[in-house]
Amino acid sequence: MTDFSLGSNPIHHGLMPTDDGHQLYWEEFGRRDGIPALHLHGGPGGTLGASGYRNRWDLSRTRLIGFEQRGCGRSLPSAADANVEMESFTTPRLIADIETLRIGLGIEKWILNGVSWGSTLALAYAQAHPERVIGIVLFAVTTTSREEVQWITETVGALFPEAWDRLAGFASRHVPAYASGQLRLVEAYAQLLSSSDLELRDAASREWALWEDTHISLGSEQVVRDPRWEERSFRHSMTRMTTHFWAHDGFCQPPILENMAKIQHLPAVLIHGRADVSGPARTAWKLHQLWPASSLVICEKDGHGGADMVDHWTSANAKMLDLASW
Repeated sequence: MTDFSLGSNPIHHGLMPTDDGHQLYWEEFGRRDGIPALHLHGGPGGTLGASGYRNRWDLSRTRLIGFEQRGCGRSLPSAADANVEMESFTTPRLIADIETLRIGLGIEKWILNGVSWGSTLALAYAQAHPERVIGIVLFAVTTTSREEVQWITETVGALFPEAWDRLAGFASRHVPAYASGQLRLVEAYAQLLSSSDLELRDAASREWALWEDTHISLGSEQVVRDPRWEERSFRHSMTRMTTHFWAHDGFCQPPILENMAKIQHLPAVLIHGRADVSGPARTAWKLHQLWPASSLVICEKDGHGGADMVDHWTSANAKMLDLASW
């Protein structure tokens, strides 16, 4: 595997304030005079982790920016705090946050990378500000449409009936409106994960985490538990943010696929795993059909990530750097 790293520590990092009181953790790798690029992590509610995304770039010619979305990781305040209201957590606000970063860092335009939920955010940002985008690379493609949310929270339960009955059973016992059919499952969990009852909230976060681990583990001999769930703060922010955004169809209006005319001229590479049960390849295919300047890579043996996908991710970023250099 190619190693482009110029060191494991960022050359700059800090907290950037927004106009509504949030502070966004950001970090920078590579060269200050390099071609600007932005990494958008998954979730909703994820983090930059150990910043492994930097290894997907030739940092000798890249100015790479990563940030933890509002409410996530080292950004403040954390969505794990039960006192933090969710009204300010919307995709338009995240787009405004990206612009705050771009302007604050003195960047005119940049290459976008989006992973999973980050691919939805990359698309939404590009549709809002196409003039600020050089090109786009998406990994584990999502658009967070109602159809996709319905799939990952309910339809895929046909493959995991035991796990889904447990997930739905918990909601039925604690959310009467779900038990009576007035709410979708994701809406019920969004309520549970913003509950003032911290014990109920914690129990709901554990149920959601188990469901996520279950469907991502397809093909494994047993459910593989994500060790990050053991950290209460991460578990609460991730599950709360995920259900909040999914319950509102990603706050994408109009839906991403209905707004493609704004970015169909931008070069893009879409990378997806054929075995991704969490997000079927149909979404990446539909997006590609509406995007003349895109290329689609389906990795036959990979799921919601994998070695082949990572290799294509690295190659796609190199291609984007080449295009930006012309």
